[in-house]
Amino acid sequence: QVQLVESGGGSVQAGGSLRLSCVASGTDYSSYYMAWFRQAPGEDREGVAFISTGGGATYYADSVKGRFTISRDNAKNTLYLEMNSLKPEDTAMYYCAAAPYIPSFDRTWRRPEMYAYWGQGTQVTVSR
Repeated sequence: QVQLVESGGGSVQAGGSLRLSCVASGTDYSSYYMAWFRQAPGEDREGVAFISTGGGATYYADSVKGRFTISRDNAKNTLYLEMNSLKPEDTAMYYCAAAPYIPSFDRTWRRPEMYAYWGQGTQVTVSR
């Protein structure tokens, strides 16, 4: 079992920055693939960013490339999402997710069904 707890959300103006954190407990965090998803009201859950177990591979949704950075600190059991140049369309609930294994992750990381464990989410609101 893996427990995930997100923090760092809030309300910012367009162009601002936020840093989300996700602390994992209950297992060997370093062996899990990790990702950030987001979901706006009335929309499907969207994969935002992915990072492999050792951090050597990262992938991003086209909508956030160049603005968001995913990272992990395995010594602290913590996943991060640095978000810069925020836009109103980034407004959503942000979730971290963990998976012990994802086949062909370069092509499948965006699929929510690949992840067995989810946090409760942290709200990000970006105003104009």
